[in-house]
Amino acid sequence: MKTAVETLEPTKVTLTVDVAWEDLKPAVDKAYRAIAGQINVPGFRKGKVPARIIDQRIGRGVVLEQAISDGLNGWYRAALDEHKLFPMDQAQVDVTEEADPTVAEPSFTFTATVEVRPEIKLPDLTKITVTVDKAEVTKADVDAHLDALRERFASLKTVDRPAQDGDYVTIDLKADIDDEEIDSVSGVSYLIGSGDMLEGLDEALIGLSAGETTTFEAPLAGGIHEGETALVTVTPQAVKERELPKADDDFAQLASEFDTVKELREDLKKLAGLEKQRAQVVQAQDELITHLLDTLDFQAPVGVVTKDAEARLERAGKEDDDEARVEFLEDSTKAVRTQLLVDALVDHLKVQANQGELITFMIQTSQQYGMDPSQFIQAAEQAGELPHFYAELVRNKASVAALRLITVKDKAGKTVDVAALLGPDPDAAAPAADGDEAAPAAPAAPARKARAKKAAPAADAAPVIDSVELDVAAVEAAQAAEAAAAEAGETED
Repeated sequence: MKTAVETLEPTKVTLTVDVAWEDLKPAVDKAYRAIAGQINVPGFRKGKVPARIIDQRIGRGVVLEQAISDGLNGWYRAALDEHKLFPMDQAQVDVTEEADPTVAEPSFTFTATVEVRPEIKLPDLTKITVTVDKAEVTKADVDAHLDALRERFASLKTVDRPAQDGDYVTIDLKADIDDEEIDSVSGVSYLIGSGDMLEGLDEALIGLSAGETTTFEAPLAGGIHEGETALVTVTPQAVKERELPKADDDFAQLASEFDTVKELREDLKKLAGLEKQRAQVVQAQDELITHLLDTLDFQAPVGVVTKDAEARLERAGKEDDDEARVEFLEDSTKAVRTQLLVDALVDHLKVQANQGELITFMIQTSQQYGMDPSQFIQAAEQAGELPHFYAELVRNKASVAALRLITVKDKAGKTVDVAALLGPDPDAAAPAADGDEAAPAAPAAPARKARAKKAAPAADAAPVIDSVELDVAAVEAAQAAEAAAAEAGETED
């Protein structure tokens, strides 16, 4: 198989692939076997029909077409690998020289035009310095933590006054569309200012006393009428304000292990300090990415950016909003360039992840979605999404690994020991255990088989693994370990 690559744009190429008979023959033999198992020919057992009989019955051209359709992705990927190209989008494939069925040893040629990941030359990370905020803990920071703790022990007191922001109200709601009642609820407790029920509800409630009624228009947030504008009638049946316990020694003994509020405040000061330090790490990560994006000259593939922006516009319902299109294109350009940059860090730092890390990452992700970890992982596996979770995991690891190499200083010029804040490097601590090999990074396979003269499926530009199979027992063991750790943490508290 001979291949050539022509660069059309910095992020767009055309591959020309000449598939000789020796490369085509295995696919042709496989096609003959598949067809032999599908057709019935008198005098021959199913699956044992000779190739010459298949040629007579359905034609050799059909066999070649199936062979090319079945093998196209493999030849396409081999050409990508040969030229070290990472596709970012779906390739447009054209067969420029057909396989001649009348020739004993036919060959064919196809081209694939595709957007690819640009080459990104990273600088010496050890020479980069970023600046973050100081990790100063103020009295206001401690007060905020103390107030948050007091709120956990707050009580609700019914008040005879108009509702204010931060009050709890017991409300009755009714939604009408075209004078028809669509939905209604009674006796629902709601925190004014939370904004987690209906758009405009907070504004409607503020200033209302118990028993008063008002109406407002709002898009419905769920049900068969989701998104439709309804006339909402709301009546607060009761208005309650939170009463916080006094921050004294009695409260310290009630809410903590300390005897005095002074000791409690000292502990909260340490907690606030840790949060400030963690914030420094996050800020350093953002500053590093921003620095690299600003100083490195590379282009995001136009087609990928456009598709991402169009998807964002569709989700926002702003397909016809020209101003939003410009804004979303800018956002998509930055998002795509950021992902390309982090993928370059993955390659540069040779970041990998093992099965245990992937399982832990997916368990944590499932918790963010409020799903059972086993069901979440099973659904991801069935949908073929495990490689994408692996890609996200190694991106996260690469960002952290890069932080260990740069210099971080606060605005006072003091060096921030990021490595100490991050803790030991798990990849440097010990080699992978037996049977827990790191999964290699590789471009993803096209999602489906492409027919000749059709578009080849896109491959994920991120470093992913071709096949991920998670051991069920390992998943359950990791889940149990997570639960045990959480229980231990609650016990200590």
